[in-house]
Amino acid sequence: MRILPHDQAVLDHVAARGAAIVGRAVDWAGVNSGSRNGPGLSQMLDRLEAAAGPLSAEVVRVPTAGSTNVGDDGKVRAEAHADALKITMRPEAPVQAVLTGHYDTVFPADSAFQSVVTRADGALNGPGIADMKGGISVLLAALEAFETHPDRARVGWTVLLSPDEEIGSPASAPLLAELGARGHVGMTYEPALADGTLAGARKGSGNYHLIVAGKAAHAGRAFDEGANAVAGAAILAAQLHALNGQREGVTVNVAKIAGGGPLNVVADNAVVRFNVRVPDKAASDWTEAAVRQIAAEPPFPGLTLDLHGGMTRAPKPTDASQSALFEAVRETGALLGQSIAWKPSGGVCEGNNLHAAGLPNIDTLGVLGGDIHSDQEFAWPASFVERAQLSALILCKIASGEIDAHKLKSLRLETM
Repeated sequence: MRILPHDQAVLDHVAARGAAIVGRAVDWAGVNSGSRNGPGLSQMLDRLEAAAGPLSAEVVRVPTAGSTNVGDDGKVRAEAHADALKITMRPEAPVQAVLTGHYDTVFPADSAFQSVVTRADGALNGPGIADMKGGISVLLAALEAFETHPDRARVGWTVLLSPDEEIGSPASAPLLAELGARGHVGMTYEPALADGTLAGARKGSGNYHLIVAGKAAHAGRAFDEGANAVAGAAILAAQLHALNGQREGVTVNVAKIAGGGPLNVVADNAVVRFNVRVPDKAASDWTEAAVRQIAAEPPFPGLTLDLHGGMTRAPKPTDASQSALFEAVRETGALLGQSIAWKPSGGVCEGNNLHAAGLPNIDTLGVLGGDIHSDQEFAWPASFVERAQLSALILCKIASGEIDAHKLKSLRLETM
């Protein structure tokens, strides 16, 4: 591969808009859009819809399915989610690219972390600036530039921006699965590491909520008449923790035990919340079976157990399609003087969903940054243009056929 004159024009288009690409991400990061902050998500959706206007594509808000949420009191409640934003261009084209991102963040509405500042070393520090409002700005910039390329008609593309990735994509998972099944190649805009390294193989992940119901009683007068749900939850948590080390690559993190009440009352409710990570399908099946066995056996009489949740993202191994795509991206990056490397990650993202649906994808095409999910989150300003140019050139090479999207899809389907 080499950079042709019309490719260079696309790259120049990105470079000329560098300040705007950074500026809109900074603006968006000033909108608190935590996963459960409805007003903030609505405000962010308005801004994204406006930003998509210059693409002259079909822009629609897609209602998402509801989900259930287990409260700390053990009650199961229905939960609504914000709309996703879907942007579509040339759905009839012979090659279909799927580009995804999320506009929710992990920061609640009352977080003290609400705006972007520039650090002394030049990095931008702000909520979602890397994960992934910076990534969305890069995504849109790459498409804006690609739409000036003479071969653009050969590639159709669909963008899905979801409101719930940070809580496991319970509402947008069906939308991701649908796009993954009919697309040929995927591009997702989670941040790369600060040095530009991409995520390679990813573990799968599951989130569980185990409701423990007991019987209340006076702790002094009638202790033996009660069944202590908090004590049962503690035993169950220890059993879950003991799964660690039993199978290579499997981790079980007991994150929270909620429940109980006054000190003189035998607790009649508790909830054990935990996350599992697994390296492959066999490990996923083993872990699911082990969890369900624990959840089927109350640790002492008087308790009832009710397990909610499950595996939310399948593992994403480095199969033949992923290896071929990584090599193509590495070669494309080299044309730009960007050294592309990757390494396995225990983290999960929409790339897991897309791969499970049959779509080879690169899922860390966003900005270079770090310390995400904390008030130290940062992104390097220079990486906005660099990463937008990388994505734009990938699209150019898909259009030219130098990156064979049909072959990549075929390789993925062979391993399903």
